[in-house]
Amino acid sequence: MAYHFTKVAIKIGSNVLTRKDGTLDITRMSGLVDQMAELHRAGVELVLISSGAVASGRSELKVSRKLDCVEQRQLYSAVGQAKLINRYYELFREHGITVGQVLTTKESFGTRRHYLNQRNCMRVMLENGVIPIVNENDTISVTELMFTDNDELSGLIASMMGVQALIILSNVDGVYNGPLSSPDTTVIRTVEPDKDLSDYIQTEKSGFGRGGMLTKSTIARKVAAEGITVMIANGKKDHILTDLLQNPEEVVCTRFLPAAESVSSLKKWIAHSEGFTKGEIHLSKQAVEAVKGEKAVSILPVGVTSIKGDFEKDDLVSVMDEKGEQIGLGRISIDAEQALQMIGKHGQKPLVHYDYLYLESF
Repeated sequence: MAYHFTKVAIKIGSNVLTRKDGTLDITRMSGLVDQMAELHRAGVELVLISSGAVASGRSELKVSRKLDCVEQRQLYSAVGQAKLINRYYELFREHGITVGQVLTTKESFGTRRHYLNQRNCMRVMLENGVIPIVNENDTISVTELMFTDNDELSGLIASMMGVQALIILSNVDGVYNGPLSSPDTTVIRTVEPDKDLSDYIQTEKSGFGRGGMLTKSTIARKVAAEGITVMIANGKKDHILTDLLQNPEEVVCTRFLPAAESVSSLKKWIAHSEGFTKGEIHLSKQAVEAVKGEKAVSILPVGVTSIKGDFEKDDLVSVMDEKGEQIGLGRISIDAEQALQMIGKHGQKPLVHYDYLYLESF
């Protein structure tokens, strides 16, 4: 059977894998594994990003004292992750497929070295027919450095692994053009590059997850801007994965069309490293216009109006416009002390070379 994509990242949300009481929905989980096994046999490379550990652990335990939110997350995820991966292992083994667990933290993506190390690990797994199952390591993640939720993690993994498509499975059909209570509300089927959906997004978060549709759509737009098709669909529908990869135009879902030009691996890492910037470079209006123009332009000291932060050479910095709003991220070529001395000067080397500059498309 022919499928539209040969390398896909699939993110399954907590609300897809759990029942209302927080227990694992084994029937749903088994059905999704059956579909992934079918895709795997057809030669489609899969990377699975799976939520459900915290919700799964919560249903297993009766705690003897009141726990704070960090203690709850650590305890439930430690128990629930073991239960979750064991269930995946058994279900995939019935199809003769081996899976491997990849637990990560946001800090693990903070340096290019760690980023490439994780990518190499999963590449080796795929080359040997092993499906990586990725989740955030909630037992050791520090609250202020956690992913917003696994939607953010899935976007980073999709970008890192160079997949052709990212499928985000939720418990709704996609992004709606109005409140679900309205009879006129319908699913937005196609999102062109650079289209803003903020007027349509509901801000409610999912029952067992940390994020909501706002996070999903924001991540989807960023990943699509890097040349990857993104589909937000209902994971509780039968045959949803195989249907999406066979006839994505016919499935009721929200499909974010990819930008025409793909982004380099290095720029993809920079794009998803916003939480690790060490400073800011503020540009003049003229410099912003030049940088955002059709021609590739590096950031030169002459166009810089101010610099904030104590960064070292090769650190990541935020690139700000004349209004103080972030327009991109880049890897700085010198330290903060040297950069301060070069502000506004002509004839100097770039502070951020174009090859190490990622500009946001929204």
